[in-house]
Amino acid sequence: MSILRSRGDLLLLAVAVIWGSSYLAAKSLVVVGGVLAVLALRFLVSAVAMVPVVAARRPARPSRRELGVGTLLGLTQAAVLVLETYGVSLTSATNAGVLISLTILLTPALEGAIGRRPLPGRFFLAAAVAFGGVVLLVAGPGLRAPTAGDALMLAAAVVRAAHVTLSGHLTRNRAYDTVTLTAVQTVVGAVVFTAAAAPVLAGAVHAFGPAEWLGVLYLALGCSLFAFLVQLWAVRRTSASRASLLLGTEPVWAVLIGVGLGGEQLSATTVLGIALVLAGTHFGLRVETRHRARSRSGDGSPALPNPEPEVSVLVGTVPAAQTRREGREDQFGRSH
Repeated sequence: MSILRSRGDLLLLAVAVIWGSSYLAAKSLVVVGGVLAVLALRFLVSAVAMVPVVAARRPARPSRRELGVGTLLGLTQAAVLVLETYGVSLTSATNAGVLISLTILLTPALEGAIGRRPLPGRFFLAAAVAFGGVVLLVAGPGLRAPTAGDALMLAAAVVRAAHVTLSGHLTRNRAYDTVTLTAVQTVVGAVVFTAAAAPVLAGAVHAFGPAEWLGVLYLALGCSLFAFLVQLWAVRRTSASRASLLLGTEPVWAVLIGVGLGGEQLSATTVLGIALVLAGTHFGLRVETRHRARSRSGDGSPALPNPEPEVSVLVGTVPAAQTRREGREDQFGRSH
């Protein structure tokens, strides 16, 4: 294994760890500042942090279509984060991290349905295993009804899958600049959430102490900007499938961090549910990846796009296919 590939793998794994920790970090922040204020501050800090990145690239002025695509994806990205953040405020960080991983299955299923390219039966077997895990995870001992937080996280997984699918269709075969699109989405999110949080934003800023501000910086710079730049660099030095598997460990880290640092308790039923969700999503990802590879080499028709890894500051938006089209550029977009 080359040094670059080994380093890229480690950095992608670090991104998965950071993302896995984001649920506990967000859950802690919303207790003090509220969901909308936390999202507004996260987007505002991310937007400011994007300025030197965009300046370093010196990209061409975006076209109207590029601005339109970025704005639309910014709105769908905002919808995902609203559902996720409200969801994690009403459920455990462990449940949130595991339930959102269903995006891995929902994205190719949605893409296959839209493109009328049916997935193999083994994929739906994997989905059934994951669904069984979801039932155990959200029901817990005694098979109670799912909490509102669990329902919101499931909705977030569905909307995120739609968001990724939409981004694939809007950017495929287009010479859009990844950083420009991400910057537009971040600005859109900052505007939307600042407007929505206007009545409570000043109060949240006043209520935040050093620990809360560190949390905001962690979400905006660590979970967002750092993760974005790492993916942009590392995904070009490893395979998309390998990156998918590494980033797919995110829910594992969410569980470990939720239990180890958050003190969350896991029942035997919950542990079994987590295991089934993780097994189902990863088996489904492998099945879909092989199916896509066979489709690409078999009949020459367009293959299903890889749902992971996604390149974005706050939530996945630009599929790996576009990133690979930009593979001759370094992380700041300058051609070698």
